[in-house]
Amino acid sequence: MVGGSFVGTASWAIPKQHSSCFPAEGSHLARYAQQLRAVEINSSFYRPHRPATYRRWAATVPGDFRFSVKVPKSITHEFKLVGAEELLDRFREEVSELGPALGPVLVQLPPSLAFSAGVADHFFGAIRRRFDSVVCEPRHRTWFTDEAEKQLEKYEVARVAADPAIVPSAASPGGWLGMTYRRLHGAPDVYRSAYSADAIAGLAAQICLDAKAGRQCWCIFDNTTLGEATRNALELREWISLRPAYESPQKD
Repeated sequence: MVGGSFVGTASWAIPKQHSSCFPAEGSHLARYAQQLRAVEINSSFYRPHRPATYRRWAATVPGDFRFSVKVPKSITHEFKLVGAEELLDRFREEVSELGPALGPVLVQLPPSLAFSAGVADHFFGAIRRRFDSVVCEPRHRTWFTDEAEKQLEKYEVARVAADPAIVPSAASPGGWLGMTYRRLHGAPDVYRSAYSADAIAGLAAQICLDAKAGRQCWCIFDNTTLGEATRNALELREWISLRPAYESPQKD
């Protein structure tokens, strides 16, 4: 596997049709973490988890495994990034129990939240004082401008590359490019469809190029309804592991 690439799914559920790809013994998380290097915790968006729960999860996985954690909707959807410092402090106290297993925190914005330079400046300053690694998934077209990009770059916040994309530029990583973070929801049917072999091969090529440039690369599949996320993540992991050898020049 290319160093600095983290492939996984949104949650560590193991669909029955793919269970043979994972060890038979252990918790779902322990089994999942033997085959995939990362997972996105989405449940934190809906409800808080006790610090002891995060601590238990961290103790379950290998040392090179990483969790990304979605910021609570109280911060993004209810407070709309304004006046949320106490909530950020509480969230930090909880997820800090992941220790070295904590990867980026994911700020997924509501589709109705337009870009405001003042709000973004204050919020990203606040969250970056609390977290080392932050990615943002805006879902209003006003975030895909030069001004918004400069704000993200200023605070070293990576912008998610999403599929489906609300505007063409949303399909590519943006903001701070020290990290790339892709969230893929399935095509043509969101949350249900699998990605084709050609699509996975192309994605592996992009990730390998980004990793070669020194970027940390995340790819999370969220086409989980029919279990296709697991299949696609395993396929991408395999493509990434094979690609350097495939690209190496043949020696006489």
